[in-house]
Amino acid sequence: MKWALRALFGLVGIVAIIWVLGMMLPRDHMATRIGHYQVPPEKVWAALTDIDAMPSWRIGLKSVTRLPDKNGLPVHTENTSAGKMTFETTLMDPPRRLVRGMASDLPFGGTWTFDVAPAQDGSTLRITENGYVSNPFFRFVARYLIGYTSEMNKYLTGLARHFGETPQIGD
Repeated sequence: MKWALRALFGLVGIVAIIWVLGMMLPRDHMATRIGHYQVPPEKVWAALTDIDAMPSWRIGLKSVTRLPDKNGLPVHTENTSAGKMTFETTLMDPPRRLVRGMASDLPFGGTWTFDVAPAQDGSTLRITENGYVSNPFFRFVARYLIGYTSEMNKYLTGLARHFGETPQIGD
């Protein structure tokens, strides 16, 4: 019985430490990743904006459900292993800039800004995440266990594979 109480107190202590460390982290964050592709910017733009085709190349994306447009811009729900999340496109400047934000009521959210630019051998895609994590426990997990750039890396990797390329990802 003593060992069970010790284990329980130890577990509570670990959770409390994670909570306190999470409280010390800022709620908001910004992270950026860049992918390099051997295709022109228009082809990258086409992949970014073809919402219905995204499950064929996005890592971890099971399905997409289109919702009615808002202000003439696409809205969709993504079904992933982490659950369902709704996204709104708030800016489209073809073929250069796309901004999508989370429209789900979750303890985290923010926007991804996609900047497509021509490069000598094709194009680059810079994804900038301006995000927040309101729950201190999730904040700790996002910062130290998952990493702020893990989803961007999966996105850029899936896009490279979609083009039949080896991923080239950097800061």
